Amino acid sequence: MPTPEKTSLRQIVAAGRELLEADGPQGLTMQSVAERVGVRAPSLYKRVGNRAALLTAVAEATIDDLTARLEATDGTLEGLVRGYRTFAHDWPEGFRLMLSADPPPEILARAAAPILTASKRLVEEPEALNAARLVVAWATGFVGMELISAFHLGGDVDEAFEYGLAGIRRALTKDS
Repeated sequence: MPTPEKTSLRQIVAAGRELLEADGPQGLTMQSVAERVGVRAPSLYKRVGNRAALLTAVAEATIDDLTARLEATDGTLEGLVRGYRTFAHDWPEGFRLMLSADPPPEILARAAAPILTASKRLVEEPEALNAARLVVAWATGFVGMELISAFHLGGDVDEAFEYGLAGIRRALTKDS
């Protein structure tokens, strides 16, 4: 009779995400995940081959979570970008990890779909991908600077974010 499984990949990934947020990437180890899910570290290797595979699984789950959050917005450019920012603040380490991961193209395509759809509503089809890239690059840079507390000149960062977002919309709709 086979031994019953004591943990699932879903539980392992959830524990990995929690540990990543609590302890950063250095705290996300096979041993720490095993302890969190209540098994011995060698048992994890049945579900996750090594730490690199664990990091990839955590990054993919983070991207899936981001996708669900974006899909739950009102679908406007502003709603999507605000949702992206909120997600990054809720999961800062996961946000950083997903930016450095190399997930399968289909996962990236699902995550990109909402912003690409919003971009298509603002610009002509041939420019939609460029517009989506502009929006994501600006939002990622802004949020990345927020997460490392890089805005040192004073002022209201939320106001600056909204100013930038309004500027992006104006730039995209100017010639349309």
